[in-house]
Amino acid sequence: MAVAGLAGAATFVLSGLLNQEDDNLWEWTMSIVLGCAVLIVQYLVDFGERFEKVDRRFAEIIAATELFSQVDGSVLRSDEVTRLVLGYTKVGEKGGDIVQAFAEKELGRLAKTMEGLGSGSADCPGENHEWLIDITDCVKMTLDATSTSVDREFWTSGPAERYLAAQEKAIRRRGVEIRRLFVVADPQEVTPELRALCESHRRRGIEARIAVRSLMESNPTVNDFIIFDGELCYETKPDLQANPDGTWLRAEPEHVEDRVSQFTELWAESGRQPEPVPTVTPAQ
Repeated sequence: MAVAGLAGAATFVLSGLLNQEDDNLWEWTMSIVLGCAVLIVQYLVDFGERFEKVDRRFAEIIAATELFSQVDGSVLRSDEVTRLVLGYTKVGEKGGDIVQAFAEKELGRLAKTMEGLGSGSADCPGENHEWLIDITDCVKMTLDATSTSVDREFWTSGPAERYLAAQEKAIRRRGVEIRRLFVVADPQEVTPELRALCESHRRRGIEARIAVRSLMESNPTVNDFIIFDGELCYETKPDLQANPDGTWLRAEPEHVEDRVSQFTELWAESGRQPEPVPTVTPAQ
């Protein structure tokens, strides 16, 4: 409106200078016409900007609707996705700087895991015990695992007790069949402690064996891996100090099939091996 008024005033002055001998009717007419034209143009410009904003908003709404419709049609529970979005929104509204920064980091980590699983493989540094326990809570049929010297100390830790408790629950409540193969390089590594560890797993309902690689025809190299329901592999690899260097979740069918075949062969060979004689450390 202000622009239209200024345009009308300018037109009035200009027309007065150009038509000093005419009466004021011409001046007023030109002022009104030009003012209205400017007003219409300004209105159209404002309308276009507002329409563009509305159009963008509609596009965002449509994108969000399509996203949630994909979630509803997927195997994921849409209510959990809704909880995630609402929780993140509340953090943004009420959380302090450190809380928001932490929420951003957690959301980024979750997004990376989801993207990885969507493409068939996810990873993280070190050993991820939460993944290990959470997947065990989800397993429905079988859990086949190898355990090498890399994770031997793990079995005396707090996460190991939680992991074994989750396995006991899976066996008792869902009838999951669990097999664990403790792999050593030579018979000298079959200690009373290892045999006791193996027996403690059996008491929990886990079918456990000790496999000696040097007694196998192929003497294979074995890393720590766990196969859940024949569909997902949890794997760790050692660093130079024989500590877990990283954790990988692998869901590619070809890779999982290779691990299933490897475990089946190791399990069969371990069953044909003579019972290893435990090594007794002489008293000092």
